[in-house]
Amino acid sequence: MNQHLLNLQQDDAPFTADPSKSFTLPARFYINPEIYELEKEAIFYKTWHYAGHVSQVSKPGQYLTTKIHQQNLFIAHGRDGEIRAFYNVCAHRGHTLLEGSGKKNIITCPYHAWAYDFDGTLKAARNSENVEGFNKCDFPLKRVKLEVFCGMLMVNLDPDATPFAEQYAGLEDEIRQYMPSVDDLSYAQRDTFEVRANWKVLVDNFLECYHCAAAHKDFVDLVNMDTYRTITHKRYSSQCAAAPATTNSTAFSFKPGDVDFGYAGFFVWPNMTIWLYPGEANMSILQMNPSAPEQTIEYQDWFTPGGTLSPQLKEAADYQKDILQPEDISLCESVQQGLQSKGYNQGRFIVDKGKTELSEHAVHHFQKMVMETLGGEVR
Repeated sequence: MNQHLLNLQQDDAPFTADPSKSFTLPARFYINPEIYELEKEAIFYKTWHYAGHVSQVSKPGQYLTTKIHQQNLFIAHGRDGEIRAFYNVCAHRGHTLLEGSGKKNIITCPYHAWAYDFDGTLKAARNSENVEGFNKCDFPLKRVKLEVFCGMLMVNLDPDATPFAEQYAGLEDEIRQYMPSVDDLSYAQRDTFEVRANWKVLVDNFLECYHCAAAHKDFVDLVNMDTYRTITHKRYSSQCAAAPATTNSTAFSFKPGDVDFGYAGFFVWPNMTIWLYPGEANMSILQMNPSAPEQTIEYQDWFTPGGTLSPQLKEAADYQKDILQPEDISLCESVQQGLQSKGYNQGRFIVDKGKTELSEHAVHHFQKMVMETLGGEVR
């Protein structure tokens, strides 16, 4: 890795620890392939990754798959009731074992039919009984660290990773404050978005509402923007607003219910966001998954009581999918184009003393974690 890419260059303004005095990350952090490759090992292979929900693997034999860059994983519910995560690769010749999600009696490799149980043990390898010294116990699937957090399945490729609840202390209490019935929610649907922008552009965009009045008129109508505040913590941030004056916004209509506030959103380092909308009980996860230096695949998973979308929640999900997300995607793709311009390298954070709804201090909080994790300069 060229350390020069991370350090202050001739045309750079300083990235400082004080957000009110700092300039943003230089444009190369969003377009350079070397930095993108460094992020894989330094960030994504050492942090917690959202993979799915316990309701998707609630019965023995149920499984789902997920990827962290090139690392293909699966999560399965074992015969003993334990949910485990594994690298999704056969111990014989490296073929992918499972695709998508579903339910099986045994995990059989499509290539040479090696068969594994849901605890990762090799149960059968054709003709291995005729191979001298072959012991099936020598070829189990490789486990991946897994924890359940508010029903979410979180995986980490680092076997020595600090527990999720410890790294993100306080997050669970905040979520349960706004959504006391979070344990009663089940997976309802996934919406997928392909975005021509670096993953960090999407996170930056989520972390500020400076753009909301100009770009999201329906969202501004949904929440009481005067009460919108973002609070940063060690590895996450929360952005919440009180209920609006009306429950018949231009975004979607709702009746006061389990969710008696306007909006609660959470950013979880490095690329997961949690959304709680007003009305009936609900939660959604929007995760920004990098697929190339300037491309990202976003998954938004919705969780509702019983795993079905009521008319009200369908209206909310449709607003998110058909209006809010396209608005944000258009903004982010335009920013990504601008990051290639010879006329741009850095901007200045807008951070006011009151850290109001117009303040970008949470964007700085995220970019500072990026810079420090990669080993760049923070002055």
